[in-house]
Amino acid sequence: MLDLNFIREHPDLVKEALVKLNTTAPIDEILALDEERRSLLTEVESMRHRRNVVSKEIGRMKDGQERQALIAEMRELGKRIKALEARLREVEERLYEAMLQVPNMPHEKVPVGKDESENVIVRTEGEPRQFDFEPLPHWELGPALGIIDFERGVKLAGTRFYVLKGLGAKLQRALISWMIDLHVEKHGYTEIYPPFMVKREMLVGAAQLPKFADNLYHDVEDDLWMVPTAEVPLTNLHRDEILEPGTLPLYYVSYTACFRREKMSAGKDTRGIKRVHQFDKVEMYKFVEPHTSDEELEKLVDNAEDVCRELGIPHRVVQMCTGDLGFSARMKYDVEMWAPGCGEWLEVSSCSNCGDFQARRANIRYRPEPGARPEFVHTLNGSGLALPRTMIAIMENYQQADGSIVVPEVLRPYMGGVEVIR
Repeated sequence: MLDLNFIREHPDLVKEALVKLNTTAPIDEILALDEERRSLLTEVESMRHRRNVVSKEIGRMKDGQERQALIAEMRELGKRIKALEARLREVEERLYEAMLQVPNMPHEKVPVGKDESENVIVRTEGEPRQFDFEPLPHWELGPALGIIDFERGVKLAGTRFYVLKGLGAKLQRALISWMIDLHVEKHGYTEIYPPFMVKREMLVGAAQLPKFADNLYHDVEDDLWMVPTAEVPLTNLHRDEILEPGTLPLYYVSYTACFRREKMSAGKDTRGIKRVHQFDKVEMYKFVEPHTSDEELEKLVDNAEDVCRELGIPHRVVQMCTGDLGFSARMKYDVEMWAPGCGEWLEVSSCSNCGDFQARRANIRYRPEPGARPEFVHTLNGSGLALPRTMIAIMENYQQADGSIVVPEVLRPYMGGVEVIR
């Protein structure tokens, strides 16, 4: 959520940013509601003051008739105050809902562009493997090895679901355990195992609601929501808290299953396990002081890249332009792995600096020093990494001419010593 004072004082800057973001938001409505709210508040406070002053006068009055007249006047004043308070609550609720529709403002270093076609490749690491045979896509490799079962996934849950079997399931489990250990032991994160279902206000705090309601799975009876990413519970770990001096930075890493309805265009990414309704992900999350957040984003990206390096898979870093920045990020980088069977770069991590955007929504503050006025923290998030796309990259990069898949060396201790999936 943006600072209302910023919108009030710089409406033209906000509108200009919305054009760069290739989106819209009800800025004029917000300004009108804010003006009405302040006018109502002034009127209500004036009436309350009048009531307090007269109430004291009534207590000192000797003349009974005059006293009764003032009491009657105060009753009427009380009714007017009650009506204005109700109107004020209504305006404040409408203002809050309108504010939730405003995206974060892009960082000054974010390149301006209309859509993903104008994203900027920052760097590429590793050379794509040269095959002496035609590399197969994972949707052929997996079933042939008996480690992915598409038909039974569809039978169980419908389209965009699949079943991992045998060493396929073991490989995914090994990846998750290894990535968490890497981030904890090498990068200094603390592991968190959160609920996979959360309250509505947690999604509002993480800026998933109301914007992305159509993309989420919702239990209507209990008003619980399946997490689309561990970013949601991790954002809200310190909801409504004031963190004491010396607490920051806080680094968390978490594994969760993720659930997304993924309303996709017909025919888009329909083959394989690239875009599905349920997937696993290891998520990195940071709470930091504002002046460090840009530097912390670079470290976050490097932590995600480290997974690619350790796995020995070529990857690249892409900076999102304004038109592809998303709703909550002020700056964002994607880390993409090369998948030779698919013949494309697959996004395995999106690393975002959200500034104080989520912190304002979730009311997360810190004290820079003892006794200091609380300030909003900055939050950052990034996949470390997302499956099944990391699985796809491993299968397609490590395939052999006979259809087998070599297990990356770093994963072998987590695979019980298995070196090749045949």
